[in-house]
Amino acid sequence: MMDCSDRKGLSNLPVKAQGAVPLRKMNCLGFRRVAAAPAPLPLSLPFPFPFPFPLSLPFPLLLLLLLLLLIASGCERPQPPADTLVIAQIAEPRSLDPQVTTALNDFRILSNIFEGLVRYQPGTLDPAPGLAERWQISDDGRVYSFWLRAGVHFHDGTRFDAEAVRFNFERMLDPNHPYHDTGPFPLASFYSAIASIEVLDTLRIRFHLDEPFAPFLSNLAYPTGFIVSPASVKRWGRAVGQHPSGTGPFRFVDWRPGERVQLERFDGDPVRLHADALDSRYADPLDSRQANALDSRHGDALNGRHAKVEADSDRNNTAAEPVGSVSKHSTSTESLVQRLIFTPITDPMTRVAELLAGGVDLAMELSPDNIAAFRERPDFQVLEEIGPHLWFLILNTREGPLRDRRVRHAVRLAIDIPTITRDLLRGTAVPAVGPIPAVFAWATDPALKPVRQDLPAARRLLAEAGYGDGLALNFLVAQGGSGMLAPVQMAAAIQGDLARVGIRTKIHSYEWNAYLARVNAGLDRGRERADLAEMAWMTNNPETLPYLALRCDAVPQQGGFNSGYYCNPKVDQLIERARRTTDRDARAQLFRELAPLVHEDAPWAVIASWRQNLVMRAGIRGVQLEPSFLPLLDRASKP
Repeated sequence: MMDCSDRKGLSNLPVKAQGAVPLRKMNCLGFRRVAAAPAPLPLSLPFPFPFPFPLSLPFPLLLLLLLLLLIASGCERPQPPADTLVIAQIAEPRSLDPQVTTALNDFRILSNIFEGLVRYQPGTLDPAPGLAERWQISDDGRVYSFWLRAGVHFHDGTRFDAEAVRFNFERMLDPNHPYHDTGPFPLASFYSAIASIEVLDTLRIRFHLDEPFAPFLSNLAYPTGFIVSPASVKRWGRAVGQHPSGTGPFRFVDWRPGERVQLERFDGDPVRLHADALDSRYADPLDSRQANALDSRHGDALNGRHAKVEADSDRNNTAAEPVGSVSKHSTSTESLVQRLIFTPITDPMTRVAELLAGGVDLAMELSPDNIAAFRERPDFQVLEEIGPHLWFLILNTREGPLRDRRVRHAVRLAIDIPTITRDLLRGTAVPAVGPIPAVFAWATDPALKPVRQDLPAARRLLAEAGYGDGLALNFLVAQGGSGMLAPVQMAAAIQGDLARVGIRTKIHSYEWNAYLARVNAGLDRGRERADLAEMAWMTNNPETLPYLALRCDAVPQQGGFNSGYYCNPKVDQLIERARRTTDRDARAQLFRELAPLVHEDAPWAVIASWRQNLVMRAGIRGVQLEPSFLPLLDRASKP
């Protein structure tokens, strides 16, 4: 038997911290009113979590059996309060400092607390006004001038101004900055082209770049570019990641590790998208029938409708009255949720149980079987969105059998990608080819196709490389994680495919944060050499992933993510040229030269691109998924 009070994230969870609102606490599977505030009574379930039935049963039957057990156990189905949205996350956040963390799981929280000078325009990855109401770019592409919004304050009451902006970027980039030691800042390279920052006056700031840098605006919109209150950094130092203060629509209340991160609506003047600046699709989210029609939307995305990152019109952005120029969330927020609670529930079946029992309103990243089942239920909504995502295997090009390119090609040829995406992932992902996600259609080579399984060719390459009798590899596998799809099941499928050509793999699995620490240190690190490792990335422009994870100098020992130690100087040259070239057609040609080189060298085995998903109860309105993979929650309302 399992005592529900022992379940992390689901017990002792007050929704209202202050005021006269009656206290509610979350029992094992939902909210229930209590007369006072003693510790909640333990509630035992008739089975141990995560799940008591064989997963080979049809998933709708599993859901029915689970619901019957919940009823039999006496668990109620009360709902969270109408002013509170409870979101089931896949993991505990690592940090709430946007300049320190790199995890999508954390960014989903941070995008509600913070804002950047630039944001993504709805439904696209195009830059649009944020805390900067307009900008101007010099003819040589080296000087960016920004005009900031007036009257904006951080949640701690201090004023947002040009000095606050300079503080944030110098904190990341200047080793001599007094608060540089509050890092590390793993994505500071996004802004490495900045040579100097000039404060012109309270609401004007100018960035001088040492060379033209095409993705600069897009990188400013990425969560690493969110503006943190300098006062909070000065007060908390390295602990500022546990005490965030931004200008966004919600302010931080508390973080109880293993239980929840709680935010409440900020009544100041945050700058975000608002109802009168949005098109009609933000009034109501996609229902399950619309979600099932996403194949045509996916086609639009692959044709670049959601993928343009820079355009000539971005050079001089006046933002007189475009989307993003409104400075208040709404003239009335009575019907909008006033509180967000992000609770970590790592087991996907437990997230399903909480959705069914009413303990959470919304769950992220459910398994493909879950999504297929919830699409058929009228009492839930399924949202899906294609974005700039890649799921791939990092291959160790420095040590072991995979140093030989023929063996790396054999690994790729052994894997049955269509079966993984169609049958295992149930259409929640599509086959991919890298290193640039297909959503950036303007930058990809249409002649480059996903690798097709060819077992005889794989065996032939292994024999040529001296492994005709087979070989053994160490395989690092995540137990979950942001954008990792179904990592354990995918690893098992890949393990089976590789075995068919004589490649034996020993799987080493880790919890997500431990997994990141292991892989990001390099595949040759640790007690035992790793030969291949699962990884997933969400990017904001075509060069981000190659720059961070494929350059010779991007190895872990130099702060990069090239954990397989791939190195091709010609690839490095193309990456650098693409970053300095501001003409989009010229950049596209550089990317089309780069992709075949990487494809031939095979430092990765690219498998799939994800259709991110979100499941929420029927009746919730105003929630929208974006290609950036950051859900917009400031317009959310509940019946």
